[in-house]
Amino acid sequence: MDIREITVITRDAVGKEAAKRLRREGRLPGVLYGGEAPLPVSLNPRDMQKLLHGHGGGNVLLNVRFEDRPGEPRPVLIRALQFDPVTERLIHVDLQEISMDREITVRVPIHAVGEAAGVKEQSGILALILREVEAACLPHLIPDRLDVDVSALRIGDVLTVSSLTPPAGVRLLGDPAQAVATVAPPTVEEVAAPAAAAAPAEPEVISEKKAEAREKEEKKEE
Repeated sequence: MDIREITVITRDAVGKEAAKRLRREGRLPGVLYGGEAPLPVSLNPRDMQKLLHGHGGGNVLLNVRFEDRPGEPRPVLIRALQFDPVTERLIHVDLQEISMDREITVRVPIHAVGEAAGVKEQSGILALILREVEAACLPHLIPDRLDVDVSALRIGDVLTVSSLTPPAGVRLLGDPAQAVATVAPPTVEEVAAPAAAAAPAEPEVISEKKAEAREKEEKKEE
């Protein structure tokens, strides 16, 4: 895993108004966890966007350097990212300080590889049931993702967590029997029943007979 570096500045003002003011000034508010107490910080949002751009995994390992404090950079993981629901702009980041020689628990994305036989030959539908799995490893061994080969899956087959092959030094913590992917039968569209045929109109000849009978009754009455 690549270890990238970013520079932060500690901040005293906290709260929503302080965060809004920072954003107006072109800064990204954040919090660094893992020390004696959570440490409010701010950073350049463009630097964070560059770090996130093109990153295929769910865990980003960084070295954080303090612009206003001397000392060596601290290794951290991005703990959470908050985006504006309307503009989708990054508005807050939480960082978690870690130790490079201590095992940590992370969630690693699962990526399906290949075209399932049940899809290609049986017109089935591939369903990825589990999209990430919990794993334990040293920080520098965190995988970007875990690939699972689904090419042999036919309709009704199920791949489980035990089918995943983690890289050396990575332990999977999920239930080995947990389903990861399966191929479902194709969806059958219900065919609407044909509408009932309309009752045939009364033949014209019957209508004429009725008219003749009515005329005879009227003559008798006269």
